[in-house]
Amino acid sequence: MDTPKKIGILGGTFDPPHLGHLKLATHFAKVLHLDALLLIPSGEPWQKDTGITPAEIRLQLTEAAGIDLARAFLYLQIPTQIGVDRIEIDRAGPSYAIDTAKALRERFGPDVSLIWLMGADSLLNLPSWNSWGQLLDFVNFAVASRPHHKISENMSAEIEVLLANHQCADLDTLEKSQFGRIYLDNSLSVDLSSTELRNQLKSTSRSAIASEHIPSHALEIITNLGLYK
Repeated sequence: MDTPKKIGILGGTFDPPHLGHLKLATHFAKVLHLDALLLIPSGEPWQKDTGITPAEIRLQLTEAAGIDLARAFLYLQIPTQIGVDRIEIDRAGPSYAIDTAKALRERFGPDVSLIWLMGADSLLNLPSWNSWGQLLDFVNFAVASRPHHKISENMSAEIEVLLANHQCADLDTLEKSQFGRIYLDNSLSVDLSSTELRNQLKSTSRSAIASEHIPSHALEIITNLGLYK
């Protein structure tokens, strides 16, 4: 049996998109041999505080970050195609991952491997997500470790059961599964906190922090629009 086509999904508020997101995307595109990667900014992030940047601006920022990601892929000779998808922005109401997973499964059909990319903190918070127990009926998870988020130390009983039932030890199993598998990757440690970055951007060392953590095309838009001050 041929390995199914593999599509990575990286969702988030992207407020703003930063190099942690790009590192995560690049790592999994390479190790999972993804055919395509979708960056999906949330429309109405129901778990976030009020006061987030409007969705259309976050979409612009994500598209700009996608240009930097495409350049990185070209340089590293990663053949993965990159797309920025407005599926959650166009859908009315709160942005639930389960709705996106169902819609993408319907769009791409049963034979494609859909792999939801996330940091360890997202996996640990999964029981707070809407209909979280159904997600693995539609997608796989690829989880990158995060500093200060050791899964084994912070795991709830629900996540322990989830891993016992769905974790796979090797990439080959993940790549050949269309859905239902969880792969924990400890080779990449990324910090994905946009909230922390927004707070840092309000400090006096704003320009140095911005150029160090935000992709250049996204930073140009942030500067032009005077965001995060």
